[in-house]
Amino acid sequence: MHMDRHTILLKKRTESQLGGGEERIASQHSKGKLTARERLHFLLDEGSFQEIGAFVTHRSTQFGLERQKFLGDGVITGYGTINQRLVYVFSQDFTVFGGSLSEAHAEKICKIMDLALQNGAPVIGLNDSGGARIQEGVVSLAGYADIFYRNTRASGVVPQISAIMGPCAGGAVYSPAITDFVCMVEQTSYMFVTGPNVVKTVTHENVTSEELGGSSAHAVKSGVTHLTAPNEMDCLQKLRQLLGYMPQNCEEKAPGKPYDMGQEQRPGLNHLVPNNANQPYDMREVIDGCLDTESFMEIHKDYAENIVVGFGRLAGRSIGVVANQPAYLAGVLDNNASMKGARFVRFCDAFNIPLLVFEDVPGFLPGTDQEWNGIIKNGAKLLYAFCEATVPRITVITRKAYGGAYDVMNSKHIGADLNFAWPTAEIAVMGAKGAAEIIFRAEIKNASDPAAKLAELEAAYNEEFAHPYKAAERGYIDEVILPEETREKLIRGFAMLENKVDSLPRKKHGNIPL
Repeated sequence: MHMDRHTILLKKRTESQLGGGEERIASQHSKGKLTARERLHFLLDEGSFQEIGAFVTHRSTQFGLERQKFLGDGVITGYGTINQRLVYVFSQDFTVFGGSLSEAHAEKICKIMDLALQNGAPVIGLNDSGGARIQEGVVSLAGYADIFYRNTRASGVVPQISAIMGPCAGGAVYSPAITDFVCMVEQTSYMFVTGPNVVKTVTHENVTSEELGGSSAHAVKSGVTHLTAPNEMDCLQKLRQLLGYMPQNCEEKAPGKPYDMGQEQRPGLNHLVPNNANQPYDMREVIDGCLDTESFMEIHKDYAENIVVGFGRLAGRSIGVVANQPAYLAGVLDNNASMKGARFVRFCDAFNIPLLVFEDVPGFLPGTDQEWNGIIKNGAKLLYAFCEATVPRITVITRKAYGGAYDVMNSKHIGADLNFAWPTAEIAVMGAKGAAEIIFRAEIKNASDPAAKLAELEAAYNEEFAHPYKAAERGYIDEVILPEETREKLIRGFAMLENKVDSLPRKKHGNIPL
């Protein structure tokens, strides 16, 4: 009798719930979307998924819901492996009540998150939901809050990754926002707190869902999403790739790959920095020249392009890279770049991923827009993030390191372990022209040819300060190296620092300038 009931329930689950049923599958596919189960199939190692809570249904008895029950209640939860490493997953199903979050739906997600925290493994959420299940009222809102609370408790303990595979609106957006990384699918996913209809009513703006909260808006303008993908298959592959750079939890180190030291000189690096200090170059070429071949995975690529962040491998070791980008806004630090860099640094530090910094920064971006939007506070976030980081930290100054930005970009003074400089490095309070105009103002003003005098004094200042050797004399730079030697120096430096132990003063937590 019991076996018969079990067989019937399994058949019912297969045929009708969680994206099952030919009509529902056809509906998903017609929109260029996979079903909830297909997403898990392509995300996880084949045959590794183990479902939890497959027979859960909602408990609502109002507004006709008592006559509509689907096993699983609109979300698939469980665990599996990615590259043979344990992960916990949930996948919302838009074909069941629009993927809306009910009390039971939330409880399933919370159970998965609790298991992840107890067992020290990452959580991946595949979000595709219309929001709270309105018919359930406050218990649906309570379900969201239960999830937010667990997101926060798990932050810095286990990696949390969100993929936005469809709509994500209202309160639903705050769970992905608390997680470590967000990936959105182009054209089929969007995130916003209030939708286009509410925006039109309140502010009289006409805007589409894509314009308001599509992948492009969040990848370029808001910085909410870290990665975008042209389709769902590519998104799922990006999640698999991303996890490869991370440890399972804060107590472990990221997995390495076998590597045998060979010829580590990279002569191509000798010719990347132009002779003209005002001429741009692409810092990604420096990064690629120093890291293992094709190992760099950039994060937040289209947001705040004046700073580059991402994961890579150096002699098989996972590292986080933070680099000024002289090809965009001359590599200056501004509000967005500071916040982007700070968030990435804090993630790496939380999960024991060493930090490599490439520095070419002429300072902070001036102007009323920057000042009024909090460049003091936001620049301090990046400074704070580096100051509190206890992982191995190495900086390479390729060209400019001016003013307070020199201090902020992982200088020796804020706890960096090793600081290298190329011979092209210029470490000074400011550029030679501006410095000469200030220091020798009277002398230039009284000269018979002020322009010629300025050029003469600028050259003298350059000769005196626009190089790395004064900093090296003080020990602020550990070694001035040829560009071609950089990769080998970095490999040996990180190997030396592999067992670094450091700790912050005892406290509940710091108060980062938010």
